[in-house]
Amino acid sequence: MEVLQAYRDLRVWREAMTLAEMCYGLTRDFPRDELYGLTSQTRRASVSIAANIAEGYGRESTGSYIQFLRIAQGSCKELETHVMLSERVLGVDGAKVLEQSETVGKMLRGLIKSLQE
Repeated sequence: MEVLQAYRDLRVWREAMTLAEMCYGLTRDFPRDELYGLTSQTRRASVSIAANIAEGYGRESTGSYIQFLRIAQGSCKELETHVMLSERVLGVDGAKVLEQSETVGKMLRGLIKSLQE
């Protein structure tokens, strides 16, 4: 088994970074009047996922790490909601982002479960 040297070695963190990149691409062409609405909220939620994985990794205790991973899970669900609303209101195709978000969510659940054992 590979030894982790940093949070950057975590596959879930790398997938979360890919998700954030995808969200920036998705929101790039959102209407200007959504700059402080769906654009900002979608981007912030996506960045929060990877940031909380990294922050939790740097904590001193497993319990604290798990708490940050749960916050990342919450941000993942928040992101999915923003993307689904964007589909309804703006007519964007968020299917790939939602698929990546589901992948990250499953990975977070798996990591939490393994840390709890």
